[in-house]
Amino acid sequence: MHEIVLQIPHNKCILWKISTLFISPFTTCVLLWCYLEHIFLMTQELRLDPLAGYHAAELLQRFMVKHLTDLLTTSTPQGAAAVLPTSYEDAIFDKLKEKFPLIIFSCVQIASKVYLHSNIIDNNTAVHFLHSVGHRVSKQTLLETELMILKGLEFRINAPNPLTYVEILLEVLGHNEPSIPVEELCDLCRHVLRFVSLQKAAIYDALLKTTTQCVSPSREQRERFVTVTEDYMLLGVGVITVAAFIVLDELSHITGISRRSIGDFVHVTLMHIVNTNSPLTST
Repeated sequence: MHEIVLQIPHNKCILWKISTLFISPFTTCVLLWCYLEHIFLMTQELRLDPLAGYHAAELLQRFMVKHLTDLLTTSTPQGAAAVLPTSYEDAIFDKLKEKFPLIIFSCVQIASKVYLHSNIIDNNTAVHFLHSVGHRVSKQTLLETELMILKGLEFRINAPNPLTYVEILLEVLGHNEPSIPVEELCDLCRHVLRFVSLQKAAIYDALLKTTTQCVSPSREQRERFVTVTEDYMLLGVGVITVAAFIVLDELSHITGISRRSIGDFVHVTLMHIVNTNSPLTST
């Protein structure tokens, strides 16, 4: 069994950033994905479809943003601030620290029930798994946590996820051009998507700086960029293209032909394919 340690970071500033959408939406969109590695390990250990893992990550992000926003915008109990300015926030953090591992797991459990072709995690399996990683919880606690998440999401659990977009795009690609080895490309795309997801903060931050041509993008630029981080169609296309470039690198390595030479040949050929005036395409 892979070692799975479900812990909340000691730096609670991360949690406050997640909840405060009005402070930095860009930060909000990428911070929760730092827990994706835990989700990947759980789905692998529980033999779930990778789709369930990405779906669980979406549920976790949506729920935690709403849950923390609700907690931190609730009026501070009378007298709490008089004792210690941060006592109320500390109390929320301590309470969340205890629940967070179970919240992550419950999102995985809910996601497993969405896909009929995937293994469904029943409560017996859930309790056994959590015990094996050092979390002793009852079935009642599991049910209460699951219900809390479902209510927080208003029972809207059919959230889109990036892997679905990648697979749909590949299906369309294979339908339009049957000669493309979609199955082989799909396996490579899954590896690329996993890497992009685990490195999402760094990749999207670099993309933001590239598109704005600014080393230190302003708050307004980051807020406008949120739509890019949420564009799974763009992510899907990007992942498939990266996978194709990896194939290009492998061909270059096998043949000894430089990437530039291959790229030039591809570029000229594509120009002739898309140019309706080309002798190759004219009738």
